[in-house]
Amino acid sequence: MDHSVNRKSEEVRRANRVIQSRTFVLMLILGIGIFLLLFMKLYQLQINRHEELQRLAVNQQTRSTVVSASRGTIYDRSGNVLAISATAETVFLSPKEINDAVNDAQNPVSWTKDSVAADLARILDANEENIRQRMERTYSQYEVIKLRADEDVANEVRRYINDNKIRGVYLVTDAKRYYPYSTLASHIIGFVGDDNTGLYGLEARYEEELEGQTGLVITAKDNKGNDLLYEYEQYFDARDGYDLVLTIDSKIQYYLEKGIEEIVNKYDSPLGGQGIILNAKTGAILGMASYPNYDLNHFAAIQDPDMQSAIDAGTATLGEMQMRQWWNKSLNETYEPGSTFKPLTMAAALEEGVIDMNTTYTCTGSISLSGATIHCTGHHGLQTLKETAAHSCNPAFITYGLRLGTEKFYQYMRSFGLMSSTGVDLGGEASSIFKPEENFTQLDLACYAFGQNFNVTPLSLVAAQAACVNGGYLYSPYLVEQMLDGDGNVVWQHDSTPVRQVVSEATSAKVRECLEYVVAEGTGRNGQVAGYRIGGKTGTADKGQTGDLIVSFLSFAPADDPEIVMLITLDTPSRTCGTYPSGGNMVAPISSQIMSEVLPYLGIEPSYSAEELLGADTTVPNVVGMSVTEGKQRLGERGLSTRVVGEGDTVTDQTPVGGAIIPGKSIVVLYADAQKPDTLCTVPQLVGCTPAEANTVATNAGLLIRFAGATSSSGDAIRVMNQSESPGNQVPAGTVITVQLGDNTVQD
Repeated sequence: MDHSVNRKSEEVRRANRVIQSRTFVLMLILGIGIFLLLFMKLYQLQINRHEELQRLAVNQQTRSTVVSASRGTIYDRSGNVLAISATAETVFLSPKEINDAVNDAQNPVSWTKDSVAADLARILDANEENIRQRMERTYSQYEVIKLRADEDVANEVRRYINDNKIRGVYLVTDAKRYYPYSTLASHIIGFVGDDNTGLYGLEARYEEELEGQTGLVITAKDNKGNDLLYEYEQYFDARDGYDLVLTIDSKIQYYLEKGIEEIVNKYDSPLGGQGIILNAKTGAILGMASYPNYDLNHFAAIQDPDMQSAIDAGTATLGEMQMRQWWNKSLNETYEPGSTFKPLTMAAALEEGVIDMNTTYTCTGSISLSGATIHCTGHHGLQTLKETAAHSCNPAFITYGLRLGTEKFYQYMRSFGLMSSTGVDLGGEASSIFKPEENFTQLDLACYAFGQNFNVTPLSLVAAQAACVNGGYLYSPYLVEQMLDGDGNVVWQHDSTPVRQVVSEATSAKVRECLEYVVAEGTGRNGQVAGYRIGGKTGTADKGQTGDLIVSFLSFAPADDPEIVMLITLDTPSRTCGTYPSGGNMVAPISSQIMSEVLPYLGIEPSYSAEELLGADTTVPNVVGMSVTEGKQRLGERGLSTRVVGEGDTVTDQTPVGGAIIPGKSIVVLYADAQKPDTLCTVPQLVGCTPAEANTVATNAGLLIRFAGATSSSGDAIRVMNQSESPGNQVPAGTVITVQLGDNTVQD
């Protein structure tokens, strides 16, 4: 019996152990399973979704506000501000906070979404419906409704928020780009977009340097989204962008833009014009202009009336016209240079010794080769080397090119930088268009030698021409001279080391001599500037089969030691404007005007001949109170003539008044006990007059005249081509009218 009980007890214990073992195993399996599930869940939350959940927690507990860096300022070479970032404020909404506020029964607000949308639209001059739609994005805490609001507008928003206890509307300090000179150098400076990122010009090219580094402000907020300013706040400083100091001079840029606008309007050129002024010894661009231009502060608005008319008529889209007005003709497009290319052919031929200063050429009016006949502008007969340049003789330069040969010609075009990028620090540079050397024919070489049948950018051509006349050194043209940090320290400086020497100093001197003769006696005589030695070359190039032309003028000064080189082109001038279409007639006179303004500004002193000195500007002595005899003598000592009005013996008044600066040889009117009239004088029409006629007409009208332009030329062809005051204007007696003289029969 006892054995039986013991056996049963042992079986029960064995069964209990089995049950316990199975229970343990089951619990272990369940434990491991639960652990694995928990582990996977924790892994998912803490590893896979760590950044997401952390971001949600941070967003729930803090508010992050971006602090924009101040974009670097752009200065001209004299320190004038061309682009600057002014303080502004961006207005944004937190739709989630607004929604929570209007639905908070415990803390009711006195405003609604509709009222806030309406009021903000009124203050910000924004679209009310757009604001209302943004408010419905209740999952969002950041919806911008006004970028870079001006200070007065931002202050009105701030007052509105405070007065009405608005929740969910915020302002953050931002920067707004401002261009003080509006249209000046617009194609160089460029502009920024809504996100303050450079989109065009130097603003885009130097985006990384100008933009700086944005900062961040992080503040704690409560469960209702209100800022807890004293709970937690962290500020990460923004780093302002570097400032740029350009090679551009705003005064020179103004002279250049004014001159180009004048000829575009005068000759009704639908495709505008361009101009470049280059420092011949460094490659620094002192001025670069395209016309038509645009207002950098309103870059999306079309400025040119003809462009706007095309949009209104449906013949062009807004986008097409915007791209056209932003187009930098100096850099973004190519053209056939025509005769302004000839100095390069001459320089190469001189350097290779296939011509020299004693070379002569007899022009019969044309030259025939490879079954084609190429004509000249006249029958020039026997010419020296200088005369072939002065007459812009196509057959002569074809002959020089053929003597060079294709291989050497291509070698020099490469050396002058025409077959590669100039390296200028501005985007969008177009590539020159040359026929492959292996496909080059003798006829191709002939046409290339006088500047036809290939395309270059104006910038690459003027850089090559500078190498022709500066001693032979090719420089990369550039626009940024320095970068400065916020303390004004120079962090980067341009290196003006030449790329290479293309021709010798001796060859360069010979080219200068020939091109000075072009302005003194040849097709460039309308580019003369009194008191200065000017070298230059005219150009008139066909634009294919349409009969349209591009006319141009290349000039440099002083001719014996060039400081600046300038190239101006006019695209498709009207043939019905009354002026023979050529670079010498249309562009050289305005080049003379610009040079007469730029050279004195740069401190390059004129050197007048004795005759020119008599006609130079002088200060009028004050002779009021003197006897008529004494007054006439005093004025005569200054080279001034007199006309006496009245019968008295004493000078009681004079025109112009003492201290006025007038041209030498002018007539001063003395009033001898006679009343000086106070009526205005009417400006007469002087365009088309000879210098003598213009002087007589102006004097009879009570005005003084100053001559500019082709003052050293002689002959009946010299006429007034332009005048500083429009005919019919009413001006005070003694006003000085500047007239531009020129020979409008020039053909090139």
